[in-house]
Amino acid sequence: MIGKVLAWLPERVVALRMRIFALVNGQDAVTIPGPQVGVADFRRVYADPAANGRSRGAALSDLFWYWLSPGAEVHQEHLEAGPRYDEVAKCTRHILVKSKKDSEELTRRVARHVLDGVRPGLVRLRDEMMPIWAELYYELVFDEPCPPRARELIVAHADDVASALKCVRPRNMRRRARLTKYLRQRLADVPHPLPQSLTAEEQAYYLQGTFFTTAVVQMSEAMAHLLMIIARDDGVQQRLADHPEDIDQVVDDGLRQYPLFGIAHRISTADIELDQLTIPAGTVLCFSYPDFAEQAPAEEFIPFGVAQNRACPARGIAPVTMRVVAQEVLRRFSLASTAAHTRSIPNRGPALLTPRGDRRRRAPLVWLAVRDRWEDVWRSFAQLVFGTYMVLDARRLALCSTYFAGGNR
Repeated sequence: MIGKVLAWLPERVVALRMRIFALVNGQDAVTIPGPQVGVADFRRVYADPAANGRSRGAALSDLFWYWLSPGAEVHQEHLEAGPRYDEVAKCTRHILVKSKKDSEELTRRVARHVLDGVRPGLVRLRDEMMPIWAELYYELVFDEPCPPRARELIVAHADDVASALKCVRPRNMRRRARLTKYLRQRLADVPHPLPQSLTAEEQAYYLQGTFFTTAVVQMSEAMAHLLMIIARDDGVQQRLADHPEDIDQVVDDGLRQYPLFGIAHRISTADIELDQLTIPAGTVLCFSYPDFAEQAPAEEFIPFGVAQNRACPARGIAPVTMRVVAQEVLRRFSLASTAAHTRSIPNRGPALLTPRGDRRRRAPLVWLAVRDRWEDVWRSFAQLVFGTYMVLDARRLALCSTYFAGGNR
């Protein structure tokens, strides 16, 4: 009886929570793929020049700004099209552009430094990956090794954002503010020309949002998914041990099966004409990556968005760095997991790390399976409570709506 409750309850609670979030979309939202626009038109609509509105006029924007604050108004993902966005995007490209060789060398050095401090045993893979990406993106921004204090601030901030997005905890704005203060004090040390259209405070927000929120969170999530795939399939793990070059295929499979984006929302700035439908200007377009990945042919794989509509600026560096980190992990450890592996991965990827070549113990995996099932129950309730609270609090604060109502661009 208890087993049935443990299997049934989380699924029902999550469904209820998602229903609450769906109500935020409002009546003018069009989910793609969905009843009105099918999977065949996903790319067509996503790439349309009129699907370029970012935040203004969408009820969902208040929620996403809330989760990504402080500084959501200058987060590259949420800036409206125009000279300010162009300058910010140029700066991001400048910081991220490195040769493949340089990217591999940097990643290998950082990964080895961090992984040397990882102890075998039961771990949460996302937690073990965050310091790697904190150090890597710090070095990309500041062009110097990441000091322990900076790593601590970046990891604490990124973990807080990820936990709030998954509704397992409410936001901790003091933790976020500590990183903002640190970056504000270090602006003069950034060797790259920062966007001059931004104030000093906004420049700190830009660095925090682009590199130490989105980049660190998304790359940590991507690596947790990749390593969970390996941990849950001994056949895949053995294949990678015999053929390390196959890691690229596993990276692609992971990004396809567990897309990092849930819903990407855009606002149409003009009518979008389809064969059987006209999408009016001002419509909130909710592009569902999981539904697209499930329904589309494998060749329609778009893990980093489409080039015509602000594709992810890290699309060049991300696969290269993921491959190196995976190789460094597998060089040290064998992985195993009996925990659940879902797209949202709210359990942070529990796994057992065993030193490479040592015999794997079974007892920790039995304990891991039981613990993960029980955690799933209380976590589902926590997500329901905290998710509902944050939806209501976001609507109350209306960060995005208030910003544009004040005449801001």
